Amino acid sequence: MADNIISIDKKLQLNKKKKAALEKRHKIMAVRKIFQCTHCASKCEKCGTQVSSVPGGDHTNRRIIPYRFCESCRTEYIDYIDRLQGRGDNQNYWHNESWITVWSTWIEYQNAIDQYLKSKEFVKLLDELRDDEA
Repeated sequence: MADNIISIDKKLQLNKKKKAALEKRHKIMAVRKIFQCTHCASKCEKCGTQVSSVPGGDHTNRRIIPYRFCESCRTEYIDYIDRLQGRGDNQNYWHNESWITVWSTWIEYQNAIDQYLKSKEFVKLLDELRDDEA
């Protein structure tokens, strides 16, 4: 008869472990999503095209480009920077004010992601996951 009795303590402990495991999995997925979606080393950071550039900045025309771009996005980025500095290729008439806004907004988005990755809360999350691994 005692074999059929379920210990409340064991049941509570099991539920607590399941909840902790689920919470940890949720945290791991959050971290994985951020790094997979925003820092893939084999994709253009703007359009997602497969690239084979080296992370840590691209060197083009004696400039350091802080993003990993395919050839097309790299060319557009250089023209964007040139236009901000009052230069640029006027033959690309489609590189208008709306195009500049698209690039500016994309760069603001990249900066927002970087700020999030440096936030104390995200760093705390990484520390918690590291502590769990140890």
